[in-house]
Amino acid sequence: MRLDLNRTNTLARRRRCLIGVIKYAVLTAVALIWVYPFVWMVSASLKTNNEIFADKLSLIPQAVQWDNYVRAWKNANFSQYFVNTIHITFFTVVIVLIVTMMMGYALGRFRFPGKRAVMGVIAASMFIPMGFNLIPVFRLIKNMGLMNSRWGVILAQVGSLNVVFVMMFASSFAQIPRELHEAALIDGCGFLRIFLQIMVPLSKPIIGSVVIMQTIWSWSEFLLPLVLTLNSASLRTLAVGLYSLKGEIMLDWTGLAAGAAIALLPIIVVFVFLQKYFVDGISGAVKG
Repeated sequence: MRLDLNRTNTLARRRRCLIGVIKYAVLTAVALIWVYPFVWMVSASLKTNNEIFADKLSLIPQAVQWDNYVRAWKNANFSQYFVNTIHITFFTVVIVLIVTMMMGYALGRFRFPGKRAVMGVIAASMFIPMGFNLIPVFRLIKNMGLMNSRWGVILAQVGSLNVVFVMMFASSFAQIPRELHEAALIDGCGFLRIFLQIMVPLSKPIIGSVVIMQTIWSWSEFLLPLVLTLNSASLRTLAVGLYSLKGEIMLDWTGLAAGAAIALLPIIVVFVFLQKYFVDGISGAVKG
């Protein structure tokens, strides 16, 4: 009887081990397929044009061509595009973070007449395509005298606030015990002090998620910067610069690959440093 039980347990462990190996093998294959285009792009940025088309699938360059990055950075004006993108992304992220955090705090912690209607309108706005707002945004920025300026692009991106962030903050703030809020009121804390010293520190995972997602969207935004800086090449962002690179440097695929690698590197760095907050924030928002 005991031998049969031990044999059954051994078979069950072997079965679980086999299933685990198969899962890891499948996930590893999917990960390699997913990562391969990025690795190929980095490899192509270190090759010559002839080498790319001679052996399309090869990842190892015959001789590393660092001149491709120098050409993209200097000749294609990527240094200026990089500065523009950092400026626009930084201020967009800061403003979006402050506004969505305060909106989420009001919706998650307070009751007021018409709250459900407000939340319904905010949720419904998620289904409006960005293209539908392009003409009104363009006219508004033009009337404000901010065409062909960084702040025009920043305000246009801020105006299209992602309502998902508002819902994430509202869900996070709603989970905080009201006893903590009441204790702070008894201690003499005002509205602003409670928000800054209690609520904001407790929402760090959500803040990390919002920073990552908004940074990615602002950094890679193409349509608004293209339209609002159409007459000013010096104000282009990296996304617009990559698009225009094909016309400015004829069929320079290695320069294009180098420019794409330059554009993606900051996003990867931001995600690596904030991925813990991103996972915690998403899990917390889903739980809420």
